[in-house]
Amino acid sequence: MLRTTNVRDGYVDTANCRFVTREVYEKWTRRQVPRRGDVILTREAPLGEVGMLRDDETVFLGQRLMSYRADPSKLDANFLLYSLMGPELQAQIRAAGSGSTVEHMRVPDAERLKIRLPDLLTQQRIGTILASYDELYLNNQRRIAILEDVARRLFDEWFVRFRYPGHEAVPFTATELGPMPDRWRPGTVADLSSFISRGLAPKYDDEASSLVINQKCIRDQALNLSSARTQSKPIPQSKLVIDGDILINSTGVGTLGRVAQLLGTLPNATVDTHVTIVRAADQVDLHYFGLQLLQLQPHLERQGIGATGQTELSRTAIADTKLVVPPSDLANKFGRIAGPLRHQAELLRNQNIKLRTARDLLLPKLISGEIDVSAREETFAEAAE
Repeated sequence: MLRTTNVRDGYVDTANCRFVTREVYEKWTRRQVPRRGDVILTREAPLGEVGMLRDDETVFLGQRLMSYRADPSKLDANFLLYSLMGPELQAQIRAAGSGSTVEHMRVPDAERLKIRLPDLLTQQRIGTILASYDELYLNNQRRIAILEDVARRLFDEWFVRFRYPGHEAVPFTATELGPMPDRWRPGTVADLSSFISRGLAPKYDDEASSLVINQKCIRDQALNLSSARTQSKPIPQSKLVIDGDILINSTGVGTLGRVAQLLGTLPNATVDTHVTIVRAADQVDLHYFGLQLLQLQPHLERQGIGATGQTELSRTAIADTKLVVPPSDLANKFGRIAGPLRHQAELLRNQNIKLRTARDLLLPKLISGEIDVSAREETFAEAAE
């Protein structure tokens, strides 16, 4: 079952859905069975998000979603998708939205949206140009998932199942965290850290050069700076984020306990007071430590204390979190294997930010006809690469 949370920014996430019985599926698809190429619009919560089904997963739509299927003799499906994402149709969608607390678009209004329609060949050219960016983006996403999966499976094999190189000859010893191999020991996050602290209260300034990371930037165990803002307050040296820093959301509900790790340099950047910086000690491998805390996210999400809406994840709760500490030579060996995989995933993630930015800059100009598409569409595809 697709919900509004599955539709975002031109994409439909079919990997994170709710599941139903065959009988429920058949009941909800009596009028139409969704298929590849259908364009989906959210009518409420939020209003106006758009995506396209790009695979052959068996899905059906929740009641807050609207499906459009282009007549290929009149309308290119990609052109329809990007038109719905463009400023003209988004303005129509907003104007049709109603409701005192939640914007809601009625089905009849969703059917009456007016689309500016050039000839079919022009539509196809525009759709192909913009789709080339999304195809590269989705291909990068698949590569990122593979790289991260390899690194996490290796971590699980070595540090959870204790099936690391040479494990067969190592006896186990009983500890407070359960049996573990000789030379391994129970520890805490504090034992492996050189610095654990909240960020600063920023002085936001759109003209400033200092970047401040907030809780919205930490999602899906990755760092996305699209929601970061600039600020002008001087930053203490210790609170400037550095390569390998682990960032943990520490205030409120819903996002509390989410973890991400900064891989690479981010000059003159910090976090706000709702995020905690955890910095590995000098002798601790960054990739072992980062994946250890990412694995502990479900535990950290449960450690909030306080009234509803004011829940806090304290520095002490993070510092006292228990973990299994392997010998440093084994953690370093893991880092030499996992590090290149994780850095490659980070490079692809940064490339995707640029691809999405380029697509979003081109989209309104192409849909409006401001850019002439009589030139070869390959020119745009090459620019995307």
